[in-house]
Amino acid sequence: MTLHPQADAMLKQMEKDGVPDISEMSVPQARMFLETAFAAMVPNPEPMAEVRDFTVPGPAGRLPVRFYKPEGAGPTPPLVVFFHGGGWVIGTIESHDATCRALASASGCAVASVEYRLAPESAFPAAPEDCYAATKWLAENAGELGVDGERVAVAGDSAGGNLAAVVSLMARDRGGPRISYQVLIYPAVEVGDDYPSRTENAEGYFLTTRAMKWFYGHYIQDESHAKNALASPLLAEDHTGLPPAIDRRHGRVRPVARRG
Repeated sequence: MTLHPQADAMLKQMEKDGVPDISEMSVPQARMFLETAFAAMVPNPEPMAEVRDFTVPGPAGRLPVRFYKPEGAGPTPPLVVFFHGGGWVIGTIESHDATCRALASASGCAVASVEYRLAPESAFPAAPEDCYAATKWLAENAGELGVDGERVAVAGDSAGGNLAAVVSLMARDRGGPRISYQVLIYPAVEVGDDYPSRTENAEGYFLTTRAMKWFYGHYIQDESHAKNALASPLLAEDHTGLPPAIDRRHGRVRPVARRG
């Protein structure tokens, strides 16, 4: 498989530094690794017109949110609610700060990055319930934030892409808020099942088969939950009535097919 030069350089540097497979790390070690690695990748994140931190109500306490408003966004820009990746186990709003700044700058939208509860301390369904609660609050308080509550999208990378798809299902089935769009960045949309790509890319590309099992094992602590649509949105019985979605992989943007 041909790699993007940046990805290739990162993998070579990790090999040079002797970085072990994530499955060989403790949870605290993996969390520290991600924070350090992501900070090193983007030493000079993009400036914003406004960045502020606050908390919103969640099902088990207040949830941290970091709000970004790019230069030239206008008085009431659309809002993108962003969920960070990290296998539902690692990652924070801090690790994905540069990502959210870049997303805000490129799109002209305000971005609200949500810090949800992580496994194994808070296993499924803590993360989707937190993300849904935060999205609902942000949409309902759009006026206070200075954004357009009629134009709210959800986005995320990897596990965050999973959560964006899941929040779209929850919003449809729970009567709101209205989601205008889903941006799913290499999303994990089915927990634990086997596909040819998982065999072909099982080693050598950072997210090994062992690492994925490590993440899933921490997140899904009851095997019956793996087939739950809030863990595996691909398995939802009905995908109609959902917002339009794009799945960004391999440098291309493609629409996501619906079924049902």
